[in-house]
Amino acid sequence: MIVKALHAKSPEGQEAIAALLARFEAGDESCAKAVTEIIEAVRAGGDEAVLSYARKFDSPGLELNSLAVSSKELARAYELVDQDFLSTLDVAIERIEGFHQREMEDSWLQTRDDGTVVGRLVRPVDSCGLYVPGGRSGSTPLVSSVLMNGIPALIAGVQQRVMVTPPGSNSEVSPYLLVAAQEIGVTEIYKVGSAWAIAALAYGTPTIPAVDVIVGPGNQYVAEAKRQVSGLVRIDMIAGPSEVLIVTDAGADPTHIAADMLAQAEHDPQALAVVVTTDATQPERIQAALAQQLPRLEREEIAGQALGDKGRIIVVDSLEEAIDLANQTAFEHLELMIDDPWAQLPFVRHAGAIFLGGYTPEAAGDYLAGPNHVLPTMGTARFASALGVETFLKKSSIISYSKAGLAGDAEHIKTLARLEGLTAHAASVSSRFPQE
Repeated sequence: MIVKALHAKSPEGQEAIAALLARFEAGDESCAKAVTEIIEAVRAGGDEAVLSYARKFDSPGLELNSLAVSSKELARAYELVDQDFLSTLDVAIERIEGFHQREMEDSWLQTRDDGTVVGRLVRPVDSCGLYVPGGRSGSTPLVSSVLMNGIPALIAGVQQRVMVTPPGSNSEVSPYLLVAAQEIGVTEIYKVGSAWAIAALAYGTPTIPAVDVIVGPGNQYVAEAKRQVSGLVRIDMIAGPSEVLIVTDAGADPTHIAADMLAQAEHDPQALAVVVTTDATQPERIQAALAQQLPRLEREEIAGQALGDKGRIIVVDSLEEAIDLANQTAFEHLELMIDDPWAQLPFVRHAGAIFLGGYTPEAAGDYLAGPNHVLPTMGTARFASALGVETFLKKSSIISYSKAGLAGDAEHIKTLARLEGLTAHAASVSSRFPQE
């Protein structure tokens, strides 16, 4: 048995649900001190500190003058990728752009009869940093991370979009990443990764510019670095291990359920794949499908560990109970693999992304559907949203009073100011009407 099967109302089931509800972790304390030291070293040492870390952990032969990806490297990347990739890239970009264009916010104004105008001015940040993980030292280039981070920034109108990604041992970046970046207008790319990349983006070095927003996934060092620089810059989120909750009924295909659990589990030994089913006969069939499919995976060991340690199949008495549990646990990915998922959608309150029906695997959302795959984890979907265009926007309030408008509001303003003991506030209004 790869995954434990439990009834929600059993003692073990209650314990498993309690663990799901308490899965939030603020950060990885095991690396916090090391990350603090890295950030301080980069803040003080700039390029030399960045280069030292890059040589030690990624590319021993990396030189300062090759820290930035050159125009020659960018051009040569197109010679190293195949046409099938370019065709797929075009489709992915079109879908992701089409979705995120709908997210763009407009400035707006309200006017009052006395001439007062209030409103909101929506503007992009000046610059952003796009962190793209190395992906097995470049052997599995995470092209989707380039697109999901870079396209919303492009649509928001961010003028300076800087990409950082760790180089391979040969001091090169995967041509697939370089082509994907160029296709969405990102040409300022630096061969730097991990916590020292985040530090460089936050504080700037002579070579790498400081930015206003840093987005992108990464390991525990990247996540901790983002946490530590948050406040100096905006970050997208502190992401935990990837997770999926699959709600099923008697009509769901156990083969598909198992396949989607494995798709999540292969990410990382800490990945979380949970099934909540109304069909008491399904656990056995899901377990059989998992046993059949797991040995075929390239990442069998990783997926097997994730499922064995964290995977669960929880049996509930009703679909209402299943949806209630989904709302309580607020998963990153929620699959409704049930007979009529659209009927249940109005009752879903908390999920990073919702996948409806048996032919909507979470993998479709990772790559091609259009919505962003950078999603809140660890239950934070209760209050957080996917990365989007708004991540790269800021809003300024607009206020304009006419003389008549301020005169009409003056006594109310002064009443509140005096109540708070801020008499200069009140006086700043009174000073405009000295004879009245």
